[in-house]
Amino acid sequence: MVLCACIDIGSNTTRVLVAEVQGGRLTEVLQRRAFTRIGKGLKPGGEIAEAKLTEVAAVVAEQAALAARVGAPPARVVATAAIRGAANRDAFCARVSEAAGVPVEILAPVEEARLAFLGATRTLARPLDGVVGVVDVGGGSSEIAVGTVAGGASWSASFRIGSSSLTDAYLRSDPPAAAELEAISLHADGVFEGLAAPACGCAVAVGGSATSLRRLVGTVLEPETLQRAIRVLSSEPCVDVARRFDLDPQRVRLLPAGILILDAASRCLGRPLQIGRGGLREGICLELAAGGYDL
Repeated sequence: MVLCACIDIGSNTTRVLVAEVQGGRLTEVLQRRAFTRIGKGLKPGGEIAEAKLTEVAAVVAEQAALAARVGAPPARVVATAAIRGAANRDAFCARVSEAAGVPVEILAPVEEARLAFLGATRTLARPLDGVVGVVDVGGGSSEIAVGTVAGGASWSASFRIGSSSLTDAYLRSDPPAAAELEAISLHADGVFEGLAAPACGCAVAVGGSATSLRRLVGTVLEPETLQRAIRVLSSEPCVDVARRFDLDPQRVRLLPAGILILDAASRCLGRPLQIGRGGLREGICLELAAGGYDL
């Protein structure tokens, strides 16, 4: 049994996962989340504000300390889209590393897709045969990866589209107006238009939007459940939806955009999306346990 820890600094949330890995199976020991919203209002090439640097550094330091308290070795800390595109990315990584006492690695899109595929396909309740597609919708980017459970991802693509960026661009009403949702849907369709992804026999959705969607409609995103989710999110203010489904109001605010990106990706792949239980963080822990990185 190997104990591993990962901290994922995303565009919406900063999360820590500590897990035991034995025989390729992962058991969660600790998981915590903070809505740090680094990507809110941040344009590609823009600078992360000084106050946000300080806030995220403190969150990562706290999460690293939590992991250490349960006996985990130093966490692998990764950053994704919002940090990847920021002008002061090096200063951000230095600040966080100094506060938390661990290095910060900015993941390239292809690496983010590969690790999300690994985490998604290795944590399902039952193994999947044949070619599998994995859709990972984050706050500032979305990745699609295709491959097999045994061989890993053999094809991937990354898109500068996420639940945070589209929420900031289009949503002004609470609950969201029909015209706003239509604009998000059209934007997402346009991003994936013409994508020639390899054919897959089934597909899995991961990321914060997918995880939250499970509480609204169950384990599969298809046209019927999509419409049901949109009706729920359009029926009352996000604080009321959050209370009813035991979700964070900030996550509910981002959900319409996240769901519509997932729907566009599902139609691009030609498959409904099974909602997965693991993604990037789980993939990192599995790889740490397998010796892919120094612990």
